Amino acid sequence: MKFIKGECRVLHLGRNNPRHQYRLEVNLLRSSSVEKDLEVLVDNKLSMSQQCALVAKKANGILGGIKKSVASRSREVILLLSSALVRPHLKFCVQFQAPQFKIDRELLERVQRRATRMIRGLEHLLCEERLRELGLFSLEKRSLRGDLINAYKYLKGRCQEDETRLLSVVPSDRTRGNGHKRKHRKFCLNMRKNFFTLRVTEHWKRLPREVVESPSLEIFKTCLDMILCNLL
Repeated sequence: MKFIKGECRVLHLGRNNPRHQYRLEVNLLRSSSVEKDLEVLVDNKLSMSQQCALVAKKANGILGGIKKSVASRSREVILLLSSALVRPHLKFCVQFQAPQFKIDRELLERVQRRATRMIRGLEHLLCEERLRELGLFSLEKRSLRGDLINAYKYLKGRCQEDETRLLSVVPSDRTRGNGHKRKHRKFCLNMRKNFFTLRVTEHWKRLPREVVESPSLEIFKTCLDMILCNLL
């Protein structure tokens, strides 16, 4: 494989990184503070703030185009357009780019709130009431739902014989709750708590036993949606 030297960069990670200089053959590679990989911006702090700002800007631009070019404000039209054109930007590669800061999550939530406010007859309602009326979840709930579904697939599906490598089991039969708790590993950096294996653990062990023991994925999704509807 041949590398294009002019397009190669070095991304130094970690506060105590010695920031060595690297060469590709005889050419010295330039360092960078942020790079794009698979259309996701990653900076040297592994923060998703720049990615969230870029995504929110794109999504708001599309919403502005819908508002100017579409005369109808009916529920069916706006929901269809927003789910097809706007939401994919907000949820692209969400398992990786899950924002860890409240300000970034709020930035993305504002896009969905703006979309629901465009629907005729719902403008006077609060955001939570609009979502309930439309049968939608907030983006944070949708992300949590996706995490729990992926955890169920991993633990109950083809990878269940390999579960200890990703989601460690609590080594005891004397557990309260659903009896299928995952071990919550310790970490030194605050950034680690946003990793999938850590952020899903606390939510998984709070699920009722009948939910985590669902015989199929469809039943699990149905039970999970009922729980999330009642979650503030």
